[in-house]
Amino acid sequence: MKNQPSRRRFLKLSLAGVIGMTMGGRDLLKPAHAADLPQLAEDDPQAAALKYVHASPHSDKKCSNCALLQGNEGDEWRPCAIFPGKVVAAEGWCSAWAKKP
Repeated sequence: MKNQPSRRRFLKLSLAGVIGMTMGGRDLLKPAHAADLPQLAEDDPQAAALKYVHASPHSDKKCSNCALLQGNEGDEWRPCAIFPGKVVAAEGWCSAWAKKP
């Protein structure tokens, strides 16, 4: 009978798991801010493959009006879905550019 699960044991383990996730993994749950991320270099292999540049050669196509750009409007450097863990220039461009809907 000792190996049978009980409601009390289930609740204890569930509560311990919730506490462990919220207290122990606090840094894992903290979102990264754009200021904490490194800037994407134009010579980065992935950037070079997608022809990323800090200054867009197109007047109407910039990272700032791309559907893949994330972060706060108006920031000079913002995260991009194509380059995780790095920020791109709002005035930049790459071949993955997609018009905002």
